[in-house]
Amino acid sequence: MTAAELLAASGRFTIAPGLSETEISDIEREFGFTFAPDHREFLAAGVPTGVGWPDWRSPDRAGLRAALAAPVEGVLFDVAENDFWYEGWGPAFGDRLATARAGLLIAPRMIPLYAHRYLPAVIAGHPVLSIYQTDVVVYGADLCDWLNREFAIGEPAARRVRPTAPFWSALI
Repeated sequence: MTAAELLAASGRFTIAPGLSETEISDIEREFGFTFAPDHREFLAAGVPTGVGWPDWRSPDRAGLRAALAAPVEGVLFDVAENDFWYEGWGPAFGDRLATARAGLLIAPRMIPLYAHRYLPAVIAGHPVLSIYQTDVVVYGADLCDWLNREFAIGEPAARRVRPTAPFWSALI
């Protein structure tokens, strides 16, 4: 069963019609990213609605922009306020925020899935990550496994998958 079918079969969520190819392309163009193939397939099959789910059809684009910016803004907050530093950015001297911001520009863009659960843009089959500032946790081996674990829908997968998204995986 696909992730969208699993979610719809649970009866616990309202599922709006899936995004069309045109809607998906318009979203990708507007926000400057490409959905991972499994995330795209999930949203094409049906769009979960309600609290926590990003409303990709909303005319209020500010909420979507905030959700897209949250992972980076959270890391920058920890750099500024909690003395966080990622060794991959090089030595921590000079304008630390500028260096961190430049380093985050080359990290994969994280796309909101639900609340602070994210999938990286482009990377297919990636584990679902919970991202809150620099606290990054694997919440599911893939979309179906995440739904099973997050919402107790079906059986979680026995397998564990190591995230591969540069930078974000290092925070786990």
